[in-house]
Amino acid sequence: MARFDVNAARAQRQEAHGRAWSFELDGESYTLPTELSRATAKALRKLDDNDVDGLLALLMGDKQFAGFEQHDVTMQDIAAILEAYGKETGLGLGED
Repeated sequence: MARFDVNAARAQRQEAHGRAWSFELDGESYTLPTELSRATAKALRKLDDNDVDGLLALLMGDKQFAGFEQHDVTMQDIAAILEAYGKETGLGLGED
């Protein structure tokens, strides 16, 4: 039986999706990771289900999130970002 090569699978995913997924808002670009570390996943589990700011801050990092907060963003905007992110990365964050 052939062994599953985790490193090869990771390289294939990163080649297909890259290391970051990006979106643009008011002429500024923001990135979210295409894969989550175990530490990030653990931190996500600690967030309240309705903590959208906590979710975005965790994924973006403090510096990016500080810039993101300066925009007038609606919950519908955030839902659209998370939906597109989930479709392209398979992570499905923000879904019920």
